[in-house]
Amino acid sequence: MSQSIFSAATTMESSMVAYSCSSTPLSRGSEPRLMSRPSLASPARIPSITFRQTAKESSIYGEPLRTWPKSCARRMASARKASSNSSTLVTKCELGDSLEEFLGKATPNKNLARLMVCMGEALRTIAFKVRTASCGATACINTFGDEQLAVDLLANKLLFESLRYSHFCKYACSEENPEPEDMGGPVEGGFSVAFDPLDGSSIVDTNFTVGTIFGVWPGDKLTGVTGRDQVAAAMGIYGPRTTYVLALKDAPGTHEFLLMDDGKWHHVKETTEIGEGKLFSPGNLRATFDNPEYEKLINYYVSEKYTLRYTGGMVPDVNQIIVKEKGVFTNVISPTSKAKLRLLFEVAPLGMLVEKAGGYSSDGKQSVLDKVISFVDERTQVAYGSKNEIIRFEETLYGSSRLNVPVGAGVKA
Repeated sequence: MSQSIFSAATTMESSMVAYSCSSTPLSRGSEPRLMSRPSLASPARIPSITFRQTAKESSIYGEPLRTWPKSCARRMASARKASSNSSTLVTKCELGDSLEEFLGKATPNKNLARLMVCMGEALRTIAFKVRTASCGATACINTFGDEQLAVDLLANKLLFESLRYSHFCKYACSEENPEPEDMGGPVEGGFSVAFDPLDGSSIVDTNFTVGTIFGVWPGDKLTGVTGRDQVAAAMGIYGPRTTYVLALKDAPGTHEFLLMDDGKWHHVKETTEIGEGKLFSPGNLRATFDNPEYEKLINYYVSEKYTLRYTGGMVPDVNQIIVKEKGVFTNVISPTSKAKLRLLFEVAPLGMLVEKAGGYSSDGKQSVLDKVISFVDERTQVAYGSKNEIIRFEETLYGSSRLNVPVGAGVKA
C-alpha cells in the first residue's frame, strides 16, 4: 500500500468520530480512539465496535484497534439467551431489533454472529468514506485491470482489518487482493470470506448508489465450493439510506438493517417472497448485438411495457428486487461480450440473498448457487428474479427451463 493511500486514509479519518458501543466518547488517555472528531452537519453519532489489540495492530486508522467493549458482549449474550442451545431456533426475529439482538436470535453460532457484527462496523465506516470521497481521478489499477478509485483501497483495507480483528476469519480475499490471505482465525469454527469492497466504484463520482458484497464460507476453503455452501451472505448499500442486507443459511428470509442517526443498525424489513412484477434491470446490453436470444428477451420486456430500473450498479439493481419483492436482473454474455461478473465475489453471495428472499437465480441452465467455484476469478452470466422471470430467462436463451413449469400470465404491474 502506497504512502499516498495512507495519507488519504489519514485525511479522511480526520473528519470522523468514534464512540464506544454505548455511544460514550473514548478518551485519549490510556485507550486510543478509533477515529477523530468529525465536522458533520448532522449530529448523528457513529458508534464503533472495536477489537482485541494484538501485536500486529491496525494501520488504516493510524492507531491500534482495541478490545470489544464488555457492554456489547453483554448485549449480544442477553439476546442470545432467547435462542435454543440447539440448532432449532425458538425466538422469532422481529422488526426493530438491533443487529446484535437479531443475530442472537437468528443463529446459535457465536463466532458467525461476531463476524457479521464486525463486518457491519466496517460497512458503517465505508459509508462515511463514500459520502466524503473525492473522485476527481482514479488512483490505480487493480490486479484484474479494472480502474480503481482511492475509496476502493480504503474500503478494501478496512474490510480486511475488520475480518482480522473478528478473530474468527481464517482466510479472506477480495477483487482487489484475489489471493486468499491468512486472517489468523481457526479452521474449526472459523470462516473464509470473499468480498467486493466497493461494487460500482466507477459511479461514485456521479453520486449513484454503490455497495459492498461479501459471502461467508465455513472453514478454510474458497475454491472447490459452491454458493450453496455459504453460511451467510450480505451487502452494504450506500445511497440516500445506508443499509446492511444479510441472509444466514439456517435462518429464513433476507433481512434489511437501516443505519440510524444514533449509529446503530435496526432491523427494518424481512423478505421471504419475490413475486411477479414488470420491473427489469438489463445489464450488458451490448451483448444483444450478437446474441439474438438476449435481444429477444429484451424486446419482450419492452413490448410488455416493463418499467426500466437500471443504475449500472449491481448492488442497487439486485437490492431493488429484494426490497420491491418483484422484478428481474440480467447480465448475459455473447461471442464478443464476455462475462464480467465474478462468481466468488459477486454472483454467489447475491444469489444467496435473492434465493433466501424467495427468489431464484440462474446462469441459463442452473442456479448460480450450484456452480462450483473452481478458481477465484471465475466469471459467469446471471439472472436474478421471481420464479416465472427465471423460467422465461432460461427458456428464451436455451429453449427450456430446469424449473419445468409454464410461464404464468397475468403479471401485475
